[in-house]
Amino acid sequence: MPRERLTIATQEWVRAVRDARERGYTFFDWLSAVDESDREQDPGLDVVCHLLDPRPGPERDLRTLLLRTRVPLGAPLASLTGVFGGAAWHERETHEMFGQEFTGFDDGTGLGMRPLLLPDGFEGTPLRKSFVLAARATKPWPGGKEPGEGHSGTTRKSPGRRRVSAPGVPGPEWGPR
Repeated sequence: MPRERLTIATQEWVRAVRDARERGYTFFDWLSAVDESDREQDPGLDVVCHLLDPRPGPERDLRTLLLRTRVPLGAPLASLTGVFGGAAWHERETHEMFGQEFTGFDDGTGLGMRPLLLPDGFEGTPLRKSFVLAARATKPWPGGKEPGEGHSGTTRKSPGRRRVSAPGVPGPEWGPR
């Protein structure tokens, strides 16, 4: 499957997707984000769009295109709903899960960005690295054992190794214990 990947400047996002559609990438597959807010240089969200060219090629493989843009934290990104109507669901999900704002969003309802997956009254953006997982405040991380921890329940401390928490696990000062 021939794959192409492009990194696009945020101000060129809609134009790049429209140009891709004109080049034959007419099947909108998905759009989401990757939280890169912990990067030292250029922190933000990478918004990613995956498109396919459904026309049969010489080897009858689909061509795919992955477009990516880095959006600075708190900055909006232009909506793709004017290019692909199916982007509306994905943009709503990305807004709800990552907090990414989309300007010019239009899903045909006139209701704008609104909750899609999370229950009413939910606060926060659960797919951001900074989101504290409340379930981890009440029970320990179920991941692999630390070095020196045996299956019999006995624990030997490994010298010089600090205990590491998984992302989203709050510190001991957070919540009731």
